[in-house]
Amino acid sequence: MDIVYRGARVVDGTGRPGYAADVGVRDGRVAGIGSGLSGRRVVDAGGLVLAPGFIDMHSHSDLQVLANPEHLAKVSQGVTTEVLGQDGLSYAPVDDEVLAALRGQLAGWNDDPAGFDWDWRSVGEYLDRLDRGIAVNAAYLVPQGTLRMLCVGLEDRPATEAELARMKEVLARSLDEGALGLSSGLTYAPGMYASSHELVELCRVTGERGGYYSPHHRSYGAGALEAYAEMVGLSRESGCPLHLAHATMNFPVNEGRAGELLALLDSAIADGVDITLDTYPYLPGATYLSALLPGWASGGGVEATLARLTDPATRERVRVEIEETGSDGCHGVPVDWESIEINGVRLAEHAHLVGHSVAASARAAGRPPAELYFDVLVAERLGASCLMHVGHEDNVRAIMRHPAHTGGSDGLLVGDRPHPRAWGTFPRYLARYVRELGVLGLEECVAHLTGRAARRLRLADRGLVREGYAADLVLFDPDTVVDTATFDAPRQAAEGIHHVVVNGVPVVDAGRRTDALPGRSLRNTRSHA
Repeated sequence: MDIVYRGARVVDGTGRPGYAADVGVRDGRVAGIGSGLSGRRVVDAGGLVLAPGFIDMHSHSDLQVLANPEHLAKVSQGVTTEVLGQDGLSYAPVDDEVLAALRGQLAGWNDDPAGFDWDWRSVGEYLDRLDRGIAVNAAYLVPQGTLRMLCVGLEDRPATEAELARMKEVLARSLDEGALGLSSGLTYAPGMYASSHELVELCRVTGERGGYYSPHHRSYGAGALEAYAEMVGLSRESGCPLHLAHATMNFPVNEGRAGELLALLDSAIADGVDITLDTYPYLPGATYLSALLPGWASGGGVEATLARLTDPATRERVRVEIEETGSDGCHGVPVDWESIEINGVRLAEHAHLVGHSVAASARAAGRPPAELYFDVLVAERLGASCLMHVGHEDNVRAIMRHPAHTGGSDGLLVGDRPHPRAWGTFPRYLARYVRELGVLGLEECVAHLTGRAARRLRLADRGLVREGYAADLVLFDPDTVVDTATFDAPRQAAEGIHHVVVNGVPVVDAGRRTDALPGRSLRNTRSHA
């Protein structure tokens, strides 16, 4: 054996009770589980839990996993696999023009690193780039908004039949090249302009090639249940498995309504619809600041949006929709500026706004909050980000108990004060919701974060501690593991994570990051290519 973890409490990812055993790793695989195993290196795992590495089902590391290969945010919390290409917006498949537009639109999510080598255009080329050396394994979803940008453009209009045919062709090729499914961001331009018919057609292609559909659906606010029902209907009609991204019920209109969502899902699952979901264990959400704009105001891309925000009449129309009627970008709910906290800017002149709500900053400046908001967007060229304090603890707990639940950080790694979920999601599940509150048992929680996620991804040899499986492992102390990342200090590594192994190679060893980059792309092998 290359490494033997001796005397561990093995929590294997199935949900079954943990058991004491030695676990041996050889040539990137779990090569033995038993007693008295010997190897070139023996790690004393007494009193510690050995589990499959955690699978982040909703990650925004698309650029940072390449630009900053240490990737401490994820490896330090025990993540060994991430699913990229989320919310319908990422960087493949693209052409030069679409890539340039995305770099601007997504700067608030992912930055636009100076000197970065954008040496891919297709999904296959992006996956090849990942294979040159990354910290963790990564899977990719074809982003439907990017697909629409490439084949239709940025306009708010239905796709023509020819454009839809091209989208299906590019989607099929991208799945054949290794993508595991399709994502959507249906409150983000231009993905939000797609009709249900268009989405069904794309889902059919995805399902036929062994993939799944992961939507950020049209509303987490006033129309949340209707939006969830639309996604369930797409899955029924297309036959494509459905995985609901950051599935929750937010904003005051949905307080205490998680049971209604779960009843909807349970009814569909009983009918044979293949549904899973992911959540993060926090109340606030995070996105780019311009996401609050109504969809029509974002049509045509960054330059067109900025032109609208500098035209007084159009600006007032936008204000009315955001503040009074509730824009689709703000989930149909009139904005509460007290709940919108700016957490990332690009210009030094706006640094004083970070960590404060738009309402508080407007009061300090003696200005209406909408005017401050618009001026920041224009000056930042839409590159600012925000936290949205709109969640409910009872909803979070109810949804994470569901047997279809998995874990996803939805973590943005850039900005002045990124959401702490980027660094703390998985230890927070173990510390707060297992050890402190008892919402989930340890074995059940680990199954949510590992084996169940691997089944959704159809990873036949990952997600469990089992002989012959890939050695993606995390060794942690169940009594001390804890997230230390906070909203004031979000870039803080977890405590209690002793070892993290990716494809048999330690990336965290005795609590310290090694320099290893053993991760690789995990590709769809069920396509009809």
